[in-house]
Amino acid sequence: MPTGVGVAVVGAVSLVGEALVEVLEERTFPVAELYLLGDSEDVGHTVPFKGRNLRVGEADRFDFNRAQLAFLVGASELVSECHVKAVAAGCRIVDLSGSIPVKQQLCVVPEVNGGLLDSLPDQRAIASPLPEAVALAIALKPIQQQLDLHRVTVTACLPVSSRGAAGVKELARQTSELLNARPLEPRIFGRQMAFNMLAQAEAVDAQGYGAQERRLVEELRQLLDMPELAVSVTFVQAPVFFGESLIVSLQGGVEADMPALSAALDAAPGVELVESDDYPTAVGDAVGQEAIYVGRLRRGICDPREVNLWIVSDNVRKGAALNAVQSGELLIKDYL
Repeated sequence: MPTGVGVAVVGAVSLVGEALVEVLEERTFPVAELYLLGDSEDVGHTVPFKGRNLRVGEADRFDFNRAQLAFLVGASELVSECHVKAVAAGCRIVDLSGSIPVKQQLCVVPEVNGGLLDSLPDQRAIASPLPEAVALAIALKPIQQQLDLHRVTVTACLPVSSRGAAGVKELARQTSELLNARPLEPRIFGRQMAFNMLAQAEAVDAQGYGAQERRLVEELRQLLDMPELAVSVTFVQAPVFFGESLIVSLQGGVEADMPALSAALDAAPGVELVESDDYPTAVGDAVGQEAIYVGRLRRGICDPREVNLWIVSDNVRKGAALNAVQSGELLIKDYL
């Protein structure tokens, strides 16, 4: 592992950005100098790192020649501009923004396809996919061949932290208003979020799908190296602060060998299998943890080739920050 790399974090003043900085410190990432960057509204904020409070600088004025690795957080025009500048400076990039089309950038989940970077030594820019794609890929990778996977159907219950700090504040505000019998004025979500479920988590296109739903399909296909995999996905917004919950149904080409599938999941890196007499929850088990929790593993009622399961994970820590840092470790392991 290199002993000193200049690291830039664009979007440092965000839930994922702050978690990413925290994970860099926890994993003793070889940071020679850490540059925290944001837009003009972020400048002056501080983020703790190794006992110091580091000030956030203005991203559009940063010289990316000063960094060897950049993490790009958040979907914005600023992040897209920083991507261009970082590439021009020869900086290696872990992109969490989704601003580059999936087919133009390698998605990496180290437990699933991290070995690809060994055969692509000149790869300088990679994507850290959606947290939902991270959770699905880690859970499905160990069983896709055994099941002869044909189709994935997933309903993803997203926490409000999927909308960043603004989503967290909105749920807290709505909850307070309702509990104090005050009139509710929805803002971020457009409808009542507290004590409610919303059938969609973003604006949808003419076919009824959101951009993130479509992105998940493409990312999962790439991660599992199954470009023709049939994927049906629905994102719903849940009144939970942190931690995503995925209801997943798999259709295989062979009858499911449940003991073998259980054994494969139990042995898989990054997976915590919860036995059938119990089940995990996002809030009670996954939040703050680095594992993907899998429970309610069972064969279909009517079709022995169908397998159903329940997945929970920490969307901010594991699905975004930790996956990005682990990917960064792979990018720079032979850099210096």
